[in-house]
Amino acid sequence: MIVTRSWLNEWIDLEGISTDEIVKTFNSIGLEVDRVEEFRVPKKVVFGKVLECEKHPDADKLNVCKVDLGSTTRQIVCGASNVRAGLTVVVATIGAKLPSGMVIKPVKLRGIDSEGMICSPSEIGLLDFCEGIMEIDESIGAITLGQEVSSNPYFNDDLIEIELTANRGDCLSIRGVARDLSAAFDRPLKEYNVHEEENKRGIGRIVSLIHDKDLDVNLCYKALELENLQLPLVIKLRLSQIEEKSQSDVESIMLYVTHSTGVILRAYCHNFFAPHEQKMAKVHLSEDINGFACITSDEGEIGSVIGIIQKEEFKVAASNGVILLEASYISPDVISKKMDENKIESGPLFYRTSRGSEPELDIALSFCIDLIEKYSQTTTFSGSIEYITAFKEKIVTVSKQEIDTIIGADIDKVMIIKVLKNLGFNTTKSSVENFVISVPQFRHDIVNKQDIVEEIVRMVGIDNIPSKPFEFTEANRLEDNYLAYKKRMTYRQKAAASGFFESVHFVFDEKKVLNEFGFETMKDTLELVNPIVQTLDTLRPTLLTSLLKSASANVKNGYSCVKLFEVGSVFSPLREESLKMGFIFSGDKEFENLSNGGKPQKVEFAFFVQKIADVIGAIELKQTTTSYSLSHPYQCAAIYQNGEVIGELFRVHPEVEKRYDLDVSFMCELDFDKLFYGLNKARETSKYQASFRDLSLLTPKDVSYESIESVIKECGVENLARFYPVDRYSDATLGDNVSLSLRFVLQSNDKTLEEEDITSAMDQILQSLKAELGIGLR
Repeated sequence: MIVTRSWLNEWIDLEGISTDEIVKTFNSIGLEVDRVEEFRVPKKVVFGKVLECEKHPDADKLNVCKVDLGSTTRQIVCGASNVRAGLTVVVATIGAKLPSGMVIKPVKLRGIDSEGMICSPSEIGLLDFCEGIMEIDESIGAITLGQEVSSNPYFNDDLIEIELTANRGDCLSIRGVARDLSAAFDRPLKEYNVHEEENKRGIGRIVSLIHDKDLDVNLCYKALELENLQLPLVIKLRLSQIEEKSQSDVESIMLYVTHSTGVILRAYCHNFFAPHEQKMAKVHLSEDINGFACITSDEGEIGSVIGIIQKEEFKVAASNGVILLEASYISPDVISKKMDENKIESGPLFYRTSRGSEPELDIALSFCIDLIEKYSQTTTFSGSIEYITAFKEKIVTVSKQEIDTIIGADIDKVMIIKVLKNLGFNTTKSSVENFVISVPQFRHDIVNKQDIVEEIVRMVGIDNIPSKPFEFTEANRLEDNYLAYKKRMTYRQKAAASGFFESVHFVFDEKKVLNEFGFETMKDTLELVNPIVQTLDTLRPTLLTSLLKSASANVKNGYSCVKLFEVGSVFSPLREESLKMGFIFSGDKEFENLSNGGKPQKVEFAFFVQKIADVIGAIELKQTTTSYSLSHPYQCAAIYQNGEVIGELFRVHPEVEKRYDLDVSFMCELDFDKLFYGLNKARETSKYQASFRDLSLLTPKDVSYESIESVIKECGVENLARFYPVDRYSDATLGDNVSLSLRFVLQSNDKTLEEEDITSAMDQILQSLKAELGIGLR
């Protein structure tokens, strides 16, 4: 949102307040300033009037002008095509130093003396908003010939660009921004007075509005007979400052009024609704096939979709003729929801409508008509045609104690009422301590007492709330939320200690990509109504896709070993929130160093599993198949801890690796709530020596390790501490079998085991494997 100091001054008195103070105030009340730009016209640049203008005797494109500078008349040679006698202009006099570095001196141009330069906007440091030299008119106020241009506030201005959050549509206008400054500086907002109309022809003679059903829109129409409209200098200047352009003068004035007041305006040619020279224009308000409110002609042709787009052929291009001015308001919640359900082509004003425009239609129409009448010979038809939907007022009740508790300070009651009143809230006291607050229609983002308190804090200022000393008490503060925080910190620190770098992402993701990979996304009825951008249009159901993007970005930055993790919220299709922990390990096992000769090996499955175990403790893996297509079909496992599934671990599918420009990559996603966090219990450890034995078993290829593990555990071998696979081998001589080597660790708490004890245990294991699975020694 772009504002200028002089423009703001039309809605709030800024006398005695510097631009630096305004910028500081914007930042303190939550309107973050993105940039500040100064427009300063150099000294010795003055207003003048062209008295005479004749062709140069020796140059076709030059004119010799006599220019009145108030105290003197100068001869100036000018090459602008629009210079003419009677024109009020801007003149750089002798000695003026222009922004380009040019210093004005007396010169001869084709033999004719020239003492100064008649300037275009860009030559004196302004934005280039017109062709040729600048033509001064009455819109900049009273001036005197010879007066320094820099003394006029329109040419000695400061531009401020504000970065607005998506919920602050009420500040998408000069009036809306001034309203916030009104509360911050405790200065009244200047209201625009709607003028009473004189006796004129009534609008009902030429326009009728027809509607078939009730729609959630507000409309107001005025009719004008346009004649010789000339766009004033101030509007041209300010439209260039806010980077807006239009194809017609009527459109330019409406853009100017919309930026000033926040009300959405459109103009239609009368003959589009009254063809064949009919006097009565029949404007139809109806719904299109997608349920959008639209304006149609008597023949059923759609001229505009309210709040979204207007067809080019229905716009006003000429500066003469009868036109209809339309001011509209539609709730941003309604239009955003409909647009999300049925996406259609939108115009430039849809952004304002979807964020929240101003509902006071009569102010904008009166402002617009006053401007048009002032700068043309236009006549206006009296009265207006309106279609107004009743506004259901939002009421928020909050007590003084609740406000003080949330803020943490005692805020004066008078201050609370004054702030809310200046922001447009209607506040009454239901009792000594309770406030009943009516939320204005333009603040659709205010829904509860916390929002009200936030508005108070914005205006009071964080720095003005007194700090309090921290209280130390003996009360037990170790509540569930603290323990959850400590658990999260513990696992983050373990992941970092294992060499992973933390990555933090939005809780939003791209629905299209998630669906492509087979993830179940949010139900349509629960989807985001107004996403930040289209690539973040749903709440994420997984951490994996965000980690893939971050890993890809690291690889593109030249990293061959990428180890990332994230602990964050994910959401089910019903918007149920849960906490997950995700990992990705891509490329080399380690960074290049002296020990690996600058050629580190690639990460592989067992190495990645060990890395995960280093973070979360002892785990078991069982073969599984994921419900999504990110994983490699043959390198995927469910992770068990204490007999419960806590997540999945897999090699990234080669096609996905290729898509994200990744080398060999492995990923893991864990249910964070199921990870162990508590006191580790001490257990007895044997002081006697452990014994190790290896068995090489000949097993069929279709027998899983899980079944072998189960048989060994169930046979109840005494003194068996643990066992694990150490080798798997196959070749053509083994046929449909493989050789699986297991290492057994045997240890007693009572004695050092003898060879007879060890042999007996091994025999018991072999007998159980033979009986249950038909497996024996190789």
